[in-house]
Amino acid sequence: MARLRLPGRPAGSRILGVGAYRPARVVGNDEICRRIDSSDEWIRRRSGIASRRFAGPDETVIGMAAEAARKAMAQSGTQPDEVDMVLLATMSFLEQAPTAAPRVAHLLGARSAGGLDISAACSGFCYCLGLADSLVSSGHARTVVVVGSEKMSDIVDPTDRGTAFLFGDGAGAVVVGPSDTPGIGPVVWGSDGENHHMIAHDRTWLDARNSPGPWPTLRMTGPEVFRWATRVVPEISRQALRKAGVEAADLDAFVPHQANARIIDTAATSLGLAPHTAVARDIVTSGNTSAASIPLAMDQLLSQGAASSGGLALLVGFGAGLAHAAQVVALP
Repeated sequence: MARLRLPGRPAGSRILGVGAYRPARVVGNDEICRRIDSSDEWIRRRSGIASRRFAGPDETVIGMAAEAARKAMAQSGTQPDEVDMVLLATMSFLEQAPTAAPRVAHLLGARSAGGLDISAACSGFCYCLGLADSLVSSGHARTVVVVGSEKMSDIVDPTDRGTAFLFGDGAGAVVVGPSDTPGIGPVVWGSDGENHHMIAHDRTWLDARNSPGPWPTLRMTGPEVFRWATRVVPEISRQALRKAGVEAADLDAFVPHQANARIIDTAATSLGLAPHTAVARDIVTSGNTSAASIPLAMDQLLSQGAASSGGLALLVGFGAGLAHAAQVVALP
């Protein structure tokens, strides 16, 4: 009887390069406050956000993803024909079919690569990174491009006081390839679907088709989400550290999803991070960019010299679903 021939397996995978795309238009809190009952002081105190980027009509989820991925590929020295898979994390792509990832692959010149959209909201990048690690470590892919790309301004009501000030647009990407020394730790992931209503659209697309009414937009029960996030982020962070066999003191950087500065600070304090550990706070000038926030924040830390290539970073995603995921990685 013939036997299956399995691909050769490297010891592990690692992030080889990172790239970012930030829309040109900067939107300050004062502009947001023109349509909601709020103030710059209140927004900064509640979220830490001073500004965010909004994409223009020509800046799409697909286009922003491709630009971020090109930068990551250039940094890693990856050629288009070396890419076997493009994984795109997004919650704001408004076309159900065809999906976005194959079109991103086409723009990158990776025309034989597989393409897959992952809808795990603000945890999407960490979910994709876990899948990319499995693909490369198993030998089923040489190189995987992982992208988080969001145009949240398309799905948020600019008059909703609970969400209008939080979200921004942008894209971040990494290239994952084989490594003799593993550079992506085991992923810790999960979800709490029972409480999915805490971050959800206010009506379905079916409702929008069948009855007159407003465009479906994202809504959030802020206090409940805050309590959930400040509990779950330290929990899964500690699990990811244990699975990777490292301590909090070993971390060069802490890169959580950029949801809210108070959540970030609470989690950092709970973990007892060392003084030398850089804490990502891209939230201040980018807002919450959902699946794009972690690679954008990683790119900012590295470009500013706040974290070093080869250092260990703890990545933590959490959000709608209520999905969450975390892993320790070696920075590119």
